[in-house]
Amino acid sequence: MGSTDRLARLGAAVLLVALALGLIASASPAPAGAAEDPSSDAPAVATSEPDDVVIDDDEPEGDPGRVSVIKAEGLIDPVLASFIQRSVEQGERAGVIAVVIQLDSAGSVVSAERLNELARTVREASVPVAVWVGPSGSHALGGAAQLAGAARRVGIAPGARLGKTGTLEVDDALLSPEFLAAAGRLEGGTVNEEQARDLGIMADERAAVIGEFIIGIDGVETKVVEVDGQQMQEPVSIPVFSSLPVQDQLFHTVASPAAAYLLLLIGLSLIVFELYTAGVGVAGLVGAGCLVLAAYGLAVLPVRPVGLALLVLAVFGFTVDVQTGVPRFWSAVGGVALIAGSILLFDGLSLSWITLLVGIGGTALAMLAGMPAMVRTRFSTPTIGREWMIGEQGEAVSSVDPDGVVRIRGALWRARTNRATPIGVDDAVRVVEVQGLLLEVEPLEGAAVDYRDKRRPED
Repeated sequence: MGSTDRLARLGAAVLLVALALGLIASASPAPAGAAEDPSSDAPAVATSEPDDVVIDDDEPEGDPGRVSVIKAEGLIDPVLASFIQRSVEQGERAGVIAVVIQLDSAGSVVSAERLNELARTVREASVPVAVWVGPSGSHALGGAAQLAGAARRVGIAPGARLGKTGTLEVDDALLSPEFLAAAGRLEGGTVNEEQARDLGIMADERAAVIGEFIIGIDGVETKVVEVDGQQMQEPVSIPVFSSLPVQDQLFHTVASPAAAYLLLLIGLSLIVFELYTAGVGVAGLVGAGCLVLAAYGLAVLPVRPVGLALLVLAVFGFTVDVQTGVPRFWSAVGGVALIAGSILLFDGLSLSWITLLVGIGGTALAMLAGMPAMVRTRFSTPTIGREWMIGEQGEAVSSVDPDGVVRIRGALWRARTNRATPIGVDDAVRVVEVQGLLLEVEPLEGAAVDYRDKRRPED
């Protein structure tokens, strides 16, 4: 293999790696440092953001105390559930004023027993545990909404929603009376800030930003400050912000539906790509890594086996037609299986249309256009000086009428013939012209006379 081929393979592998990392990054929640400033549109509060909750147990005399604020974004999976429970327990040992969970979650994928255990930790903690659904645009649905119902205080930012609990999995004894009273309303619908306040689920105080929510918690010391001529309250107690550590964030991200789905398709596609390259390269290693991460995510999420089987069938179908360079029966099977598998993959969870567009469109484009071109580059003759191919003989792999695929010296080529002389499968052909990657061929016997030859003067 020449240096040009090696560089082409390396470039393609690097591009695929970058695509995989980019898709993972786009599907992952924003890092802790990118969170909305808790002081925006509200009195400023002192903050710090360690990777995990680490609070000094020894408070100096006169210390106004601390409020532990933990960010919980994404589905409540085993990683996030352990982080919340660990943070509450550390807050209890440290003697903080309260633990506040900043919640933005579409639901829970842990078992009912694990969700009850987490709700019990929140409800029965020795320090008050509060839940703030925010910032604007956030939501707490399903098991996440039930977890909020176990908190001693709930706040909802303007533009945020809470509800769609479905059948309650958390024991009634662990839920607040107000939440239980509104269970019928919340089972199939959601409520906003005003509606939650009317139902008694939310405190009366405004909670547009987390700073305002913290000020309303019992035990938090405040002082009055003047901002732009207006007197406002500012917390003296120190909020300490924390989020998932980096290693936990990785597993939490790959356990999200979008990331697990895209990693699966990327991994399968890269493995197919590696099958048509010489040796084990970067693409194969990255593909294997994507499949390992996808396997973890799919093991955590509720997956329908039929959806997973359809996605594997889709990649297999595309692979069958890769070498022909022309979409045929198996490509159609692969396309249908890809769409159906993408829709049916998760049970009770849905993928956004952007994720579906990237997954279906990207896989189809790679299999129907990228892979055949790569195979021709890998197994075909050099791209420079193809004039020698004129006059070469071969055989038709598929019917050429007027387009099809032929084999010349063991390499597959897209071919075209005169409409008056269709070529059947396995018929012998002769190359009469080369047009880039397309060959013009004719049957060895019974070829129609080219109109260009008719105009040539006879010798």
